[in-house]
Amino acid sequence: MPRPKIFSTRPLFDAARQILQEKCEVEYWSQPDRISREELFGRVKDKDGLVCLLTERVDDALLRGAAKLRMVANVAVGFDNIDVPACTKRKVAVSNTPGVLDESTADFAWTLMMAVARRLGEGEALARSGNWKGWDLDQLVGTDVWGKTLGLVGFGRIGRAMARRAGGFKMKVLYTDVQRVPEEVEKELNAEHRDFNTLLAESDFVSVHVPLSPETQGLFEAAKFFRMKPTAFLINTSRGSVVDEAALVHALESKKIAGAALDVHENEPFIHPGLKRPNVVLTPHIASASLETRTKMACMAAENVRDFFAGKRPANILNPEVVKTA
Repeated sequence: MPRPKIFSTRPLFDAARQILQEKCEVEYWSQPDRISREELFGRVKDKDGLVCLLTERVDDALLRGAAKLRMVANVAVGFDNIDVPACTKRKVAVSNTPGVLDESTADFAWTLMMAVARRLGEGEALARSGNWKGWDLDQLVGTDVWGKTLGLVGFGRIGRAMARRAGGFKMKVLYTDVQRVPEEVEKELNAEHRDFNTLLAESDFVSVHVPLSPETQGLFEAAKFFRMKPTAFLINTSRGSVVDEAALVHALESKKIAGAALDVHENEPFIHPGLKRPNVVLTPHIASASLETRTKMACMAAENVRDFFAGKRPANILNPEVVKTA
């Protein structure tokens, strides 16, 4: 039997490459610049499988030009870059990499919260500038995290990981989600359910952990910022488009909120210039970027590809009906 031909839009880590090469013939995009859409079209037209990142769009246009394609493995938890119904219609299996990045992402969301609260970016810049004149009583005073109220918008795996961390800081934890979790989960995590608007009004820190969907697109618009405390901070490690950045800039300029910490951005890699201000911490979508976690993500994607072409159901299949009929 011929080995399935796979194209990967990034080189991947060695452990993942070893998994793929067991059963597949793999071509990797190894140029320093991200692959262009035109180049991607050309590379996948004769391939059986595609390993991609959330930066590559897999839609009907790409699928039409890739008649042999049977499997798309996204190296990410979110899959808003992939038109899953279009893939299902063409009997193309789609997988993602859930679970492995929860703790790393929660670690980083906590890092952002601490950084914006304690003005870490401003302090680091001052220390490097050569202009620091020494200790002073009111120099770069921030706000405590300990003992404050943390509002979690989305209470899935990452939201719950944040709640566990909040216990060590004696924080009051509020959450909102499309469904209330079982009472035993609330008790275990010492978390209280609130409707969205009430959570915004009561929280000192609002941390966002929802997937991007039609319902969450632009979820944080002008009215939501007006409901927050003027002393509150927004932290976003979910998807950039969940936040209307123009509305956020206006809220910051008018002091409707105290600051923000953003790892994801509405139009990546573009960052709204109005966000480049001292009370905003900005990072380049690196919440899951530990070597351990990113390696696990790549390996999971590779395992999904290997299992699919071995005639098995991948562990993280998003459209299992395709596997049944493949």
